[in-house]
Amino acid sequence: MSPRSASVNEELRRRSRERLLQATVELVAERGYEATTLGDIADRAGAARGLVSYYFPGKRQLLQSAVHRLMHLRLDAALEREPRSDDGRERLARAIDAILGLARDEPLLMRTHMAGILQAEGFVQCPEQRRLAELLRDTVTRYGSADVDTDYPLLRALLMGAVVAVLLPGAPMPMARLRAELFQRYGLEWELGFPPDGGPPGAAFPSAGPSAG
Repeated sequence: MSPRSASVNEELRRRSRERLLQATVELVAERGYEATTLGDIADRAGAARGLVSYYFPGKRQLLQSAVHRLMHLRLDAALEREPRSDDGRERLARAIDAILGLARDEPLLMRTHMAGILQAEGFVQCPEQRRLAELLRDTVTRYGSADVDTDYPLLRALLMGAVVAVLLPGAPMPMARLRAELFQRYGLEWELGFPPDGGPPGAAFPSAGPSAG
């Protein structure tokens, strides 16, 4: 049997990493962070336990990479959802709705992720985070930003703050209110993206506003 080519080996490594990341989000969402071990993750992924340490220096870094991958997948799916749109305002609205929706759908996972970012190790740079950042930066560019290097970090910070507000134990902010505030900040009509049932909260939402781009 001839040895595998470099491209085949690379594809196998990519699939192994993807299985580990998927197993991580599944288990942490089911059991919580503390109750999930690296051995559990390897077993769920059908991988050798030593493979986890080969790809990731620890459980916290593995979780951040796994959540960044999930965020990228959700964001990409929202942006490509039919009817597909190249309009920058529509794409920004979809991006906001995708991230807020993830906080709604995966509260335990996202709360654990945000808590990890605020610990001493901080924000982990990884391939999954870079892909997410590229997609968000592209969204800001298409929205019409004249200074993406400033506007992208601001959008990221506003989205992170909104996620924390949604998940704050004991005093969560209503998601519709947070959506309305973000949409008003960027001058987006409420009907863009994937608006929740019931319409905007409070007073009539403005049909347009000043662009942040």
